[in-house]
Amino acid sequence: MTEKPDEKAAGKAADESDDKTDSNEAARPAEERNLENAKAQTGTGTGVEQRAPEQSPENVPAPTGEMHAVGVRHGMFGVTGTGDTSGYGGLVKAIRFPEASPRPYGGWFDEVADALEERLEAAGLTSAIESVVVHRGEITFHVRREDLPFVAQMLRDDEALRFEFCSGVSGVHYPDDTGRELHAVYHLTSMTHNRLIRVEVTAPDSDPHVPSLVSIYPTLDWHERETYDMFGMIFDGHPALTRVLMPDDWPGHPQRKDYPLGGIPVEYKGGSIPPPDQRRSYN
Repeated sequence: MTEKPDEKAAGKAADESDDKTDSNEAARPAEERNLENAKAQTGTGTGVEQRAPEQSPENVPAPTGEMHAVGVRHGMFGVTGTGDTSGYGGLVKAIRFPEASPRPYGGWFDEVADALEERLEAAGLTSAIESVVVHRGEITFHVRREDLPFVAQMLRDDEALRFEFCSGVSGVHYPDDTGRELHAVYHLTSMTHNRLIRVEVTAPDSDPHVPSLVSIYPTLDWHERETYDMFGMIFDGHPALTRVLMPDDWPGHPQRKDYPLGGIPVEYKGGSIPPPDQRRSYN
């Protein structure tokens, strides 16, 4: 004989399952509770706000009209002649730089720029800063190379600035940027104010001299040597400007855009592979 279910007990169980008491809420999986809380806070069905441009404006490309071209790049890797074996020799892309930014720059950028301009004006060097560029959430001060030591000393020692640490100098070569083919880029950190800025100077191929900053930022000792070794920039005043990667008698500077690819023939199981600049082009 089949027993009838206890309707009273079933009803009690149903009432308990619907009861939104603290004990029942704690028994629910944490993921479920967190998702419901996020839905309630954001008003969306997933608990995620899809507003990436507003949350990370530095990831948005610069608006059209704020760039200027400094050359054209052909192919995938900028290689010309028989050395281009990539098959992308038909690609043509303009090399563009962001233009100087108008005031206000936003946030603490204006505080740094104001303090720097005030000190330069007091020293009679208002033309030391050629331009200021704010691009993708970063600020770069373009400085005349002859004024670089004074600006660096001020950035380090001034109480309103206090950029105590320079993490390195990077060299860049733009053969078509006439009169400014060589760029030296310095990355400065203020541990006092928790800020990062970039300082950039240029020099022509015909006069690749830039003042050394080793006496101000000793960490640049080997960085300046490497930039000299790879790009041929001469840092006047460096205590020992010698090659650091290539042999002392190595001709040229390997990371310049006009440096030949060169290479050494490789023999593999009886087959010879020529250097890159002697290979067949597939374009």
